[in-house]
Amino acid sequence: MTQPVSDERQTNTPVICTAGVDGVVVRFADTLSEAANRAALAFRAAVEAAQWDGVQETSSSLVSTFLRVDPLVVDHDLLVNDLRTLLNSRDWYAAGLPEGRRLWRIPAVFGTDLAPQLAQAAAQAGMSEDEGVASLTATRLRVQTIGFAPGQPYLGTLPDAWDIPRQSQLTARVPEGALAVAIRQLVLFSVPTPTGWQHVGQTAMRLFQPEAPDPFLLRAGDEVQFTPTTPEKLHRMRRDPKGGATVTVIG
Repeated sequence: MTQPVSDERQTNTPVICTAGVDGVVVRFADTLSEAANRAALAFRAAVEAAQWDGVQETSSSLVSTFLRVDPLVVDHDLLVNDLRTLLNSRDWYAAGLPEGRRLWRIPAVFGTDLAPQLAQAAAQAGMSEDEGVASLTATRLRVQTIGFAPGQPYLGTLPDAWDIPRQSQLTARVPEGALAVAIRQLVLFSVPTPTGWQHVGQTAMRLFQPEAPDPFLLRAGDEVQFTPTTPEKLHRMRRDPKGGATVTVIG
């Protein structure tokens, strides 16, 4: 469990927390918002650019930035002071997104027996299946974080209509490349797994490629837009590790 360094807390005020003997977390909110996610991504990029001695690794969650440090190199109090100075240097909630982001256009089959929960998810969102597909493919989404499984992106934010709950019962297994929806987000699964999210689409992407120099295909801050395809075309795309996706640099 992370522990706040200071219990002073206001709306849109970052909190610095310790996480064990070698971790520090900068938390920008308690719940997901566009501003908090943007802040977490931008602040992580700034920490990486600072290249502080003893900072061995950084990552970002939906609303936080994490630093793993070498406690034999880094003085904790000095690091906290450096973090506070960096936090005070700008308004992170209005910060620009990091450079090097990419736009992925990813083919997906919606519905059919490959993604059998499209109809019920669309109905919960007040849409027909066709309207649901149109909505899911019209929205350009951000990779808000990578988590739960290696290389697995959480994508958001969808329109308000998709603020639908997780299922009360788990689906026993969705396959690698499954696209599932709940709470205005999509998850693109990197491994077969049980889930409470509703399986509405299926891609051919291999999100986790441990044999590659960069084993995670997507990165936090990337953007994603899905394009409908057919089961037959999707089957042919499985020969491509990117699952037929195209990618361009946008920032």
